[in-house]
Amino acid sequence: MRISHEAIYQALYVQGRGALRRELTACLRTGRALRVPRERARSRGKSFVTPEILISERPACVEDRAVPGHWEGDLILGLVSSAIGTLVERTTRFAMLLHLPPQPGHRQQPRDKRGPALAGHGAEAVRDAITRAMASLPEQLRRSLTWDQGSEMSQHALLSIDTGLKVYFCDPQSPWQRGTNENTNGLLRQYFPKGTDLSAHRASDLNAVALALNTRPRKTLGWHTPAEAFNELLRSAEQSSVATTR
Repeated sequence: MRISHEAIYQALYVQGRGALRRELTACLRTGRALRVPRERARSRGKSFVTPEILISERPACVEDRAVPGHWEGDLILGLVSSAIGTLVERTTRFAMLLHLPPQPGHRQQPRDKRGPALAGHGAEAVRDAITRAMASLPEQLRRSLTWDQGSEMSQHALLSIDTGLKVYFCDPQSPWQRGTNENTNGLLRQYFPKGTDLSAHRASDLNAVALALNTRPRKTLGWHTPAEAFNELLRSAEQSSVATTR
């Protein structure tokens, strides 16, 4: 007998209203009392996402995590159009957080839809932040990046030129295609709750949170930490580079 995950969720939530009982809600990390089923209908994709860069075209070695250097990314959003960028390496679960402060003039003047994105997470700001994060990494750890179809990635072609990353996009309304990143974002909400102004956090605050996540032992890594696993990859890449220059 097989039971779908949706049937299990519906059994947990009160039929009719779809709400969890109060005593069960208190036990949830997210505190979410309402069940929002996966949207079955697929919305129309963005114009900057062409068929050859959809996730269906991503190499199989990315899916099985056999080759390191493949990343997943996203934005977590807060009040007053604030945001923090998140990057997670699929093999080691190593996370990096992108500081996306608002630009001068944000919320001080009427929004110009044709003007620059002053909230701090427009396409140019996100591209620059990812480029800075990847700048110190060897080429072996900058293979690909999988993102959703948010407009903040509309400059993906320039990002690929700047970093060497091959960018792939998930299907619309399919967050499970970035499962590693989604899980990490859930952990991050313990530090950056929904309904708060994320621009209040300095870059040093983000670095401290990333350090806390990266030094947490993971069962999937044999109880090693993401930092330990990622540092091992860095050492291996450095040794490989030295060997090829001899």
